[in-house]
Amino acid sequence: MTNTFDDIPVRHDLQAVAFYNLENLFDLIQDTHIHDEDFLPTSAKRWTHKRYENKLRKLGYAISHIGRRETGKNPAIVGVAEIENKKVLNDLLQSKHLEHLKYNYVHYNSLDERGIDVALLYDQDVFSVTHSEPFRIELFHDSGLPDYTRDILLVTGLLDGEEIHVIVNHWPSRREGEVLSEPKRLATSAKVSEIISGLKAVNEDAKIIVMGDFNEDSNNPGIQELVKTSNLFNLMETLRSYNRGSTYYNRKWDLFDQILITTNFFKTSENNFEFSKANIFDEDFLKTFNGPYKGTPYRTYVGTRYNGGYSDHFPVYAVFKK
Repeated sequence: MTNTFDDIPVRHDLQAVAFYNLENLFDLIQDTHIHDEDFLPTSAKRWTHKRYENKLRKLGYAISHIGRRETGKNPAIVGVAEIENKKVLNDLLQSKHLEHLKYNYVHYNSLDERGIDVALLYDQDVFSVTHSEPFRIELFHDSGLPDYTRDILLVTGLLDGEEIHVIVNHWPSRREGEVLSEPKRLATSAKVSEIISGLKAVNEDAKIIVMGDFNEDSNNPGIQELVKTSNLFNLMETLRSYNRGSTYYNRKWDLFDQILITTNFFKTSENNFEFSKANIFDEDFLKTFNGPYKGTPYRTYVGTRYNGGYSDHFPVYAVFKK
């Protein structure tokens, strides 16, 4: 793999913050409490140790280079989705391209039926955690039984000495159809607004970053309501186009992976972080290199066929300047 990032000078006044859906990062051990049967050596997908190690190595390479063109270094903070447990996070941080970095993580097990959670990776040299907390969303099936989904993760900490709050999301999917599943995303949106209100009640000038795979584009109701209710700015608003996004489905680009910020990140100050730029991290090495899906995310599986790639999502990131 050719590294094209070597000669970029390190910018100590810049920090990158990113989000990456890792596409089913499961270990090889069966957990009888969740539906992880697809990711076992005996499953139709034949999820083997070699394939697991390959995915860890590739994800580690991708993560370590997000925002490097701008900052000359690895990202300070990376929210992740679709991770099974602490074991896969430990294995990821001990993989080839991350083991020399000082990443740690915040993770709580959720009740999601598939056993996939969100987490926050952070570089301990520049970010220190002062508080973390998961928030459960109460959803129900038509039968009245609980419909368990991913928790929302709040992490508060000091980024180069400045307090920021990061809210990591993975909103309910569209598997049932966009219209039928929309109320679940609206409920999740309302929960995020509730978390933000709580933070602002303590400090009305709280600096908040909301990131995640929202299973919605910026013009869909849940995101629109969140932006309006919490007075956020969606950094991805201008990035989506017909030929670019973070995920590709049914021959159409979507930008479901987004980063939103409170507007105080636009205030100019010598001592505090301000927003500099945002982008989709869609470097060529993350793309399918030939065939009808050339240029789309180079994913690990296509159905049950092993493809050997990274993820079915591109990461997104924002750069902040101090």
